[in-house]
Amino acid sequence: MRHALVFGATGQIGWPLVDRLQDDGWRVTAVSRETHRDHPGLHWVEGTLPSVGASMPDDFDVIFSCGPLDLFAQWYAQADVECPRVVAFGSTSIDVKRGSSDKRERDVAQRLRIAEQQVFDGAAARNAQATLLRPTLVYGAGRDHTLTRIAELALRWNRFVLPRNATGLREPVHVHDLADAAFAACDAPATHGKSYALPGGERLPYRDMVARVLAVLDPPPRLIEVPAPVFGLALLGARALGKVGGFNAAAVARMRSDLVFDSAPARNDFGYAPRDFRPTAPMFMAR
Repeated sequence: MRHALVFGATGQIGWPLVDRLQDDGWRVTAVSRETHRDHPGLHWVEGTLPSVGASMPDDFDVIFSCGPLDLFAQWYAQADVECPRVVAFGSTSIDVKRGSSDKRERDVAQRLRIAEQQVFDGAAARNAQATLLRPTLVYGAGRDHTLTRIAELALRWNRFVLPRNATGLREPVHVHDLADAAFAACDAPATHGKSYALPGGERLPYRDMVARVLAVLDPPPRLIEVPAPVFGLALLGARALGKVGGFNAAAVARMRSDLVFDSAPARNDFGYAPRDFRPTAPMFMAR
């Protein structure tokens, strides 16, 4: 029986990955900050990165990281583990936010770049093989900070306001498709030492993506589009009143830009096949 170590096991990607592994007969050691009860084939370790590890077994076939990449990279750099295979999630923010006008976003991109290199270096030092997966706009578990946040705000106000030129293309990706990607990549030799963008299966304008989210809510909030200057002023006022967060100037500017990625390498190397964007209301409810 193969044995997997899963970091971020209670996260939006980790949960479906643990289920996928167990369905395939794997033994799983899952790391969580909270206490969980063990089940047959599933052992929980309580702890936080990068310090967790003293009480864990060391007979893993694959290590999966589904949480913050920088913290996992710190753990991996100092951990006494000789696992031959590592599959870790990063983010396409490594490229998207590299040239951002917001320093905090540029710092995020830099931390991701450093963390990816640390993982590859750590694997090389252990004669192991690492693969990095970079999702785009994640949804499906009600725990993301973009589409679920939009749904929450729209339900609160019974409307959602966008600038009229929010037509940049997006490729939202479902958490189950990401879990399937990690599972498939771990046994694909072609992925060794590589990073892959993982977009969703459909490209659509930002405003259409938001419209689909609003359409499945009950009752469906109204989508209001206003001139960009009006939207900017309204956003400044809302932020000053503490009514909205997460939509800084750089994020608003990106609504007009295409954020699309080439999925062909992932399709060719491990059969990546993400679904089109067909949201339902439960996908934006935290659980």
